[in-house]
Amino acid sequence: MQNLSISVFGAGSWGTALAAVLARHGIDTLLWGRDGAAIDAMRSTRRNARYLGDIDLPESLNFTASLSEAAARPLWLIVTPSHAFRELLEEPVLRAARPDGVAWATKGFEPGSGRFLHEVAASLLSVGTPLAVVTGPSFAREVALGLPTAVTVHSDDSGFADQIASCLHGPAFRAYTGSDMIGAELGGSMKNVLAVATGVADGMQLGLNARAGMITRGLNEMLRVCVAIGGKPETLMGLAGVGDLVLTCTGDLSRNRRLGLALGRGVGRQQAVREIGQVVESVQTVNEVMRIARRHRIELPITEQVQRVLAEEITPHEGLKCLLAREQKPEYPDYLFR
Repeated sequence: MQNLSISVFGAGSWGTALAAVLARHGIDTLLWGRDGAAIDAMRSTRRNARYLGDIDLPESLNFTASLSEAAARPLWLIVTPSHAFRELLEEPVLRAARPDGVAWATKGFEPGSGRFLHEVAASLLSVGTPLAVVTGPSFAREVALGLPTAVTVHSDDSGFADQIASCLHGPAFRAYTGSDMIGAELGGSMKNVLAVATGVADGMQLGLNARAGMITRGLNEMLRVCVAIGGKPETLMGLAGVGDLVLTCTGDLSRNRRLGLALGRGVGRQQAVREIGQVVESVQTVNEVMRIARRHRIELPITEQVQRVLAEEITPHEGLKCLLAREQKPEYPDYLFR
């Protein structure tokens, strides 16, 4: 393992946390960020002042603002926001490189096209490049602190999934593997939308029963989409689905939950996002999920109300009224677990 060399693209909180994990596990790790001054400061202070300012980073972790230096390494782990995923891979120096494999811990769809990130990566990288997604319940701060965490690595190439999982796996960081990239990416995307819904309910002080109901019915919506687009429902019963959903819906470190809390308390969307100060993926993701739902004619009542609230078409109170007015029906559609 010590002979492996990997570049982590993205020096935000999550990219920094994963780079720290890899370095602690003896992997030769290079963390790339666009901001040269911030990278220089991280190199000299061994801290990411903006995102994880009170956490010391491993002495063995390397830093660079040079894309060519980062692209020269054989393994890549991309940890940029979803809206920057294509932009990064379209950089000429990355297009010219031939990595042995590319993984990402980015959650969300490509804005506008609604494509999964594995589709974007496959269209831009050399044919046959192994691809993998790293996902699961994992707040960056807790990972950076070395607190116990479990994630899952999904790939169509089982050997590459094992390789990435082995790099990440360590005393306080468990990494499992799977082969359902569609289900894994869907879970990591939709949970952000449902975290907004749960946050809204909590912000409105609707109680713990409502929170549990929102999470469970939200999982039902995830399962329906997963089956419709060719994913495996069992994927969503694990870390990529239930695990990430519960964490993001209940943990106040979640930016999407905090957005929902603010909305439920009557704060406007723009002000709430501004106060959070980081990318809130659900604002874009909800539109892509609803496009998929309409294409496959799937009812997603919670997701639909989140979209309308985020677009400021209705208030959270009006969205709640719509949900509570829905007709009684069986808990699961007949086809879901066939």
